[in-house]
Amino acid sequence: MRIGELCNRSVVVGDRMESAAQVGRLMRDHHVGSVVLVEKHQGRRKPVGIITDRDLMRSIVAGNLPAEATPVGKVMSREPYCAREDRDVHEVLEQMRARGIRRVPVVDAEGFLLGIFTFDDMVEWTGTQLMELTRLLQREQRRERGN
Repeated sequence: MRIGELCNRSVVVGDRMESAAQVGRLMRDHHVGSVVLVEKHQGRRKPVGIITDRDLMRSIVAGNLPAEATPVGKVMSREPYCAREDRDVHEVLEQMRARGIRRVPVVDAEGFLLGIFTFDDMVEWTGTQLMELTRLLQREQRRERGN
């Protein structure tokens, strides 16, 4: 299966010049744990960084930086690992494991943002697949019992 088939096409994005407080509010308002920071090129969005709720906690709160005055570009993860939409899910998961990351922007062949894939997406997809397998087993058992 390709990562483009599983990724979430609704991505919360921001600009690296926004304050850490603004980006934190974006996360809160959209109920997400990360914001992909983008630059616009020809009307399309290219990922230049990613910031997570954990990054904000470690850099801003624990670092005692003023959230309203600190541009998120100062504390973002630069040059994030991005997965092309045609990559195999297992390959992307291996990269996530090797890099110790839980969120991956998904891009097209030109590097423009299409979506985001998260560890939570994989857990949800796997759970759905397991539920379907359970239903199959239950139907098979009912059929064997003659019900």
